[in-house]
Amino acid sequence: MIKRYFVRTRELQEGMRIDQSIVDRMDRTLIAKYTILDQYMIDSLKKLRINGVYISEGEEEATETDYDKLPAVVKSNLAKYREPDPAKVQLTDTVKKRVSSAMQYLYNNTESEIFMDTTHTITGELLKAIDNNAALAVDISVLKTSDEYTFKHSVDVATVSMIIAKKQGLSKEDIHNIGIAGLLHDIGKSKIPLEILNKPGRLDDQEFAVMKRHSEFGYEILKNKEGISPPIALAVLQHHEKMNGKGYPFGYAADKIIPYAKILSVADVYDALVTERPYKKPFTQRNAIELIMSMTEELDLPSMRSFLDSVILYPVDSTVQLSTGEDARVVKNNANSVLRPTVVGLETGKVYDLTNDFDCANIIIQ
Repeated sequence: MIKRYFVRTRELQEGMRIDQSIVDRMDRTLIAKYTILDQYMIDSLKKLRINGVYISEGEEEATETDYDKLPAVVKSNLAKYREPDPAKVQLTDTVKKRVSSAMQYLYNNTESEIFMDTTHTITGELLKAIDNNAALAVDISVLKTSDEYTFKHSVDVATVSMIIAKKQGLSKEDIHNIGIAGLLHDIGKSKIPLEILNKPGRLDDQEFAVMKRHSEFGYEILKNKEGISPPIALAVLQHHEKMNGKGYPFGYAADKIIPYAKILSVADVYDALVTERPYKKPFTQRNAIELIMSMTEELDLPSMRSFLDSVILYPVDSTVQLSTGEDARVVKNNANSVLRPTVVGLETGKVYDLTNDFDCANIIIQ
């Protein structure tokens, strides 16, 4: 049974599980809900002068789906049909802390002499994490619940964008540049008035008009920096443009939007959807994916396809519930079908190929 209670920050201890999200002045997730706290996070909460947070403890009661209790036919089919996921991006806790500190420095010191050195260091860390295990995919549930908490959105956008670029076969230089653009795509928000950034509710039309200028402010910050190539600065400027010409700041259509910006836009839209804000609840990952799939007039189709081919919504070995009411375990993710993996029913041992088996056409994952 899970118990939830309030704890003053000075009484927090390592290993406690936070039961709320903590956001920064830019409305970004600092500590994701359900993160296990370490001393670094506790110290940061104290520095932020947060008096207390909600903590939860305990676990859901054990179910009959524990592996040892599964029928023999289920165990057999789990072993027979299981195909591991492609290698996924993994960031160690040490790397996450280094990236966290560096990102905070960048957003607070846009005129620093070591701005570009710091940017290249962070991007290098992310690229190394991708290259170390030949990562071709990203587990989006891990991204969303990551304990990487300072400027998490920018790190997530950079990571997803780099994976998309790799999926498209772009050069190492392009992947690195897209990572820089992802990290800095919202740098212009450092120039937005605090009363707008910190507003707890939705922005009115006038406030939103100011907020929309962050892409222009970001471009102004970056355009003359040594080490920032024109495509990087332009990607920051254009990351809110849409293929149908209904984006901002200029309402450019597809033919005027540079390739880097087309990739950034997909990653940015997804991460914004699943990020909790004071004025909105986050989309579920599934609902966010479905919405992305519906945005064929707004998002670049090749970038969208590369994103959908790179993300893992239901990792192999995760347990899901089917619309039939049966619990099932994922044994294989199918190409070009992120929402419909192959699963094995945990009661019957039946194999459901949700992508290719016509008999499964009416079955979905709840």
